[in-house]
Amino acid sequence: MGLPIERERFTAEEFALFTERLSASLEALRALLERPSFGRGAPTIGAEVEMHLVDVHAEPLPENAAVLALADDPRVTLEINRFNLEVNAPPCTLRGRPFAALRRELADALSVVQRAAEQKQARIALIGILPTLRVAHLAEGVLSDAPRYRALSGALRRMRGEPFSVHIRGRETLSAECDDVALEGANASFQVHLRSEPASFAKLFNAAQLAAGPLLAATSNSPFFDAKCLWAETRIALFQQAVDTRVDARERARLPSRVSFGRGFIRDAYEPFAENVALHTALLPVLTDEDPLAVVQAGGVPRLEELRLHHGTVWDWNRAVFDPQDGGHLRIEHRLLPSGPTLSDMVANAALTLGLTLGLAPRMEQLARSFPFAAAADNLYAAARHGLEAQLLWPGEPGEPARPRSARELLLELLPLAEQALCDAGVERSDLRELFTCLHERISSGRTGAALQRALVARHEPTLGRERALVTMLESYLDWSARDIPVHRWEC
Repeated sequence: MGLPIERERFTAEEFALFTERLSASLEALRALLERPSFGRGAPTIGAEVEMHLVDVHAEPLPENAAVLALADDPRVTLEINRFNLEVNAPPCTLRGRPFAALRRELADALSVVQRAAEQKQARIALIGILPTLRVAHLAEGVLSDAPRYRALSGALRRMRGEPFSVHIRGRETLSAECDDVALEGANASFQVHLRSEPASFAKLFNAAQLAAGPLLAATSNSPFFDAKCLWAETRIALFQQAVDTRVDARERARLPSRVSFGRGFIRDAYEPFAENVALHTALLPVLTDEDPLAVVQAGGVPRLEELRLHHGTVWDWNRAVFDPQDGGHLRIEHRLLPSGPTLSDMVANAALTLGLTLGLAPRMEQLARSFPFAAAADNLYAAARHGLEAQLLWPGEPGEPARPRSARELLLELLPLAEQALCDAGVERSDLRELFTCLHERISSGRTGAALQRALVARHEPTLGRERALVTMLESYLDWSARDIPVHRWEC
């Protein structure tokens, strides 16, 4: 969310000034996007990995501040709940062997966290939702001890006016309430960034939206929450409801969700920023002394701190990012992927994410006019519910109608497109061979993280009961994950 946040309450005047600053920031951004030199540069990639801390009993361990201090590494940061941490890999160019570089960077950062965690008798769990996490763990005091999280939670809670409620109907049904946004912290994601020049941004962003359904089907890893078997990727439903300030059907029909897939294919890079300002009330009106229009008029690149802060309080599954670093540039932040099951799986998932985005982009100018955005959104939710068993509506070749496709069949057809697109972008084929072999084997076998978790619990539950089965499954999961063997090759 950019700016440091040290307060939890703000005045009406600060909200009014912040709204004015958002308008000025959008004008400044529009002027920047019209500047021929803005955002030029080679594509780069980066990533963020969120994780859970667990104790010797495989229960969530609320010690992230202590582990962060022991790690003493700028790549490691707190996340919203006390049992969550995040590591960040710095960007590298999308040429040569970027995925080998990403693997090395993340492996080093994760080893730093693991060594620090061991000093607190903790382990790290790379998984979308911790299977042993119960709603009871999300009681008062579980939010990380940082003003930004208290301020964010308080602002959303005041806007909602009552506890946050979650209702998810999957293989089983969950209904739960929470007084703050701790439900958000039940989710751990693997986020992949792609830098884009402004002229290419819309078609790449739209391609990421179209790819969301197949991508989620191939990577699902979050089937359990509060001892209930729900969706293949329960994070999608849980996160959306965890910060939803709308309390009834009338509000849900009238107001957009702050966690969203979007409202349509975009026409340019300006649109997603302007849309989030127009549709969403400011939560945290922290003001700076920057005059963004004056900076632009003087030929500089403003930081646009207010706009970035506001944009960070709207959680689009694919998010447009403005970054003032390196002369200012734009990125697409792919936020759909769950954490885990292993580093090898996540790097392969990053290759699939970026390959599909690059590979589908050349068709997006035509598809944005002819393929319904609602179908792309339906694909996302179908994949979140059913994983590789989902049926997805997919555009045909030019001149052919869209038709329903098996997610597994579709993905196997899309893998060569994704791999070739990365090669065309300058990635060495030797950097991709093992990753796409991993993806092909996982998709062909159907052994995603979600499928494996469900199978292990089903095996142990008849003799152990649900709760002990979840612990036994998670212990096995953590053991294999630590060995960094791709999930479809686990012998358990």
